[in-house]
Amino acid sequence: MSSGSVLVIGLLALSGFLIGGVVSFWPRNKVVAVILGVLAALALGGAVLRLLPA
Repeated sequence: MSSGSVLVIGLLALSGFLIGGVVSFWPRNKVVAVILGVLAALALGGAVLRLLPA
């Protein structure tokens, strides 16, 4: 397993964790939920861009 694969898996796991935070925080604190959503989108976008061929 190359370091690039580990990075992609890590970013996907991080985005899933952050999406869980969005679901958890949404009823209590929408500002934090939106911030977590933006961070999740950035992590997911980074993983997708890392998968694209150079």
